[in-house]
Amino acid sequence: MGVAGTGKSTVGRLLADSLALPYAEGDAFHPAANVAKMSAGTPLDDRDRWPWLDAIGDWMRNRAGYSGGVISASALKRVYRDRLRATAPGTVFVHLTGERTLIEERMAARKGHFMPTTLLDSQFATLEPLQADEPGVLVDVSGTPEEITERALAALRDLPVPTA
Repeated sequence: MGVAGTGKSTVGRLLADSLALPYAEGDAFHPAANVAKMSAGTPLDDRDRWPWLDAIGDWMRNRAGYSGGVISASALKRVYRDRLRATAPGTVFVHLTGERTLIEERMAARKGHFMPTTLLDSQFATLEPLQADEPGVLVDVSGTPEEITERALAALRDLPVPTA
């Protein structure tokens, strides 16, 4: 999870490969209307996000009986993460976080993505960082994708094992 440009897709794929789990790109679950809205520079509102979150939650729930999976999604608000956890209990979030200038530079450098850098301010305004009572870890996005992935794996290994 995290704002646009933090490397969710790249790190998500690397994390899934490292854990030998299936990976899904959260952007692929957006309806065409959402993509058109964001491409036009208009931020999504909650009504736009609910069907998207439900589709992501369905994908996650369908992996719950197996060994799990990794999916990239902004999940910027606590209520979004609560909705995902309600659909797929046991979900753990990796919150990719970093300096705004670094994230904007990375967004500006990527090619062929529908999310313009002009929406970064709205992403940060919407962001409710992962809270201490939410299962997950904060991971800084400075460095290479491989370094970020290694930090994520180390942080996940350090999480306490839940008890029933």
